[in-house]
Amino acid sequence: MSAINLPTPTKQQLAWQDMEMGMFCHFGLNTFNDKEWGDGTDSPETFNPTSLDARQWVKIAKKAGFKYFILTAKHHDGFCLWQTETTSYSVKSSPWKNGTGDVVKECAKACEEEGIGFGIYLSPWDRHEPCYSDKAAYDDFYIRQLTELLTRYGRLVEVWFDGAGSEGREYDWPRIISTVKKYQPDAMIFNMGAPTIRWVGNEDGVAPYPCWNAAKEARVSMFTKDMLTWLPETPEWVPAECDVPIRRRHWFWHPNDEDSLLSLDELMDIYYRSVGHGANLLLNVAPDNRGLIPDIDAKRVIEFGEEIRRRFSNPLSRCAGKGYELKLALNAAALVDHVILMEDIAYGERVREYVLEAEKGGNWIELVHGSAIGHKKIDRFEPIYTKELRLKVLKAEAEPLIRDFAAFSTCCYK
Repeated sequence: MSAINLPTPTKQQLAWQDMEMGMFCHFGLNTFNDKEWGDGTDSPETFNPTSLDARQWVKIAKKAGFKYFILTAKHHDGFCLWQTETTSYSVKSSPWKNGTGDVVKECAKACEEEGIGFGIYLSPWDRHEPCYSDKAAYDDFYIRQLTELLTRYGRLVEVWFDGAGSEGREYDWPRIISTVKKYQPDAMIFNMGAPTIRWVGNEDGVAPYPCWNAAKEARVSMFTKDMLTWLPETPEWVPAECDVPIRRRHWFWHPNDEDSLLSLDELMDIYYRSVGHGANLLLNVAPDNRGLIPDIDAKRVIEFGEEIRRRFSNPLSRCAGKGYELKLALNAAALVDHVILMEDIAYGERVREYVLEAEKGGNWIELVHGSAIGHKKIDRFEPIYTKELRLKVLKAEAEPLIRDFAAFSTCCYK
């Protein structure tokens, strides 16, 4: 198996892909000034979340089934949510906890207590910092901020580099990447420099199909069609992450904005087209100006997690195996409307074309004709009464290795 020349993931990438779902948390000065992109002039005095409870945020993530949590430690406005030594434009200058608070620390601690992974977002673009116009000086400044975040808050599962606002700007990516690898060698690096995971290319939370794990480029941001030039040491295996806010097009909380909340059906469609296409889903759920996730958002995201579990926690039958044909016998004939397929991607993404069939009346009925399986493919089809399913791989780069072949009946949940 090892002699086959296919891109393969590292053990860290495998672990990250198995987490499947993370919660994004956009929180900062924008939360208190009804903005999406602050320009760096809003006063730190406006940052005062009198009821901030990071445990509430992370408990909601955990209850909904998310395996990791990412906080915007610094957005484009340059305001820092930790006790940084690099600038006074931070929680140090806010009335919250008399300037002694540290949102990053509270989130890191809550994630440790709840047993889910913690990651940080650190915007390269900084609309407040005066030295931003001096490339060399800002590279030094950014490395100092990054080093603080990488060394003070325990193990990180992901470092999120946003390309928005940095179109055409050159940062010292070799130095940035080496700093991440020095202090957090197991953390995933998002999209920039020498990434180990890539942006899917939209903010709708959905991956195209097929969405192959091997990639050589990704888009910079929503605001350009330009593609990134990754460093030579970028691995060939760069799985996709799909980010989307639970309130339509709004990453930060805004007052009187409840009508923009995505419905459960919309969230499930996103799940099918992200996790169900082999990518990870990063769903943004933003705290309000109290420092709490609003009840309506909390209820919706928990309903989302419960619906995923209702549909996919109890397979009718499952198996694993290798080869170009695999049969799945059910314990008894039943209505089936979903199948989950997973490859053993530790050995590469081998399957290139397959058909899924169901036995009916002595004949095999085609249900799905697909291409990629990868980490996970969720296939939906009209309910069919059957006692056996068959996976036939029509094209493959090497002998198919199927980690999971599971059948489900979700008809009663529709």
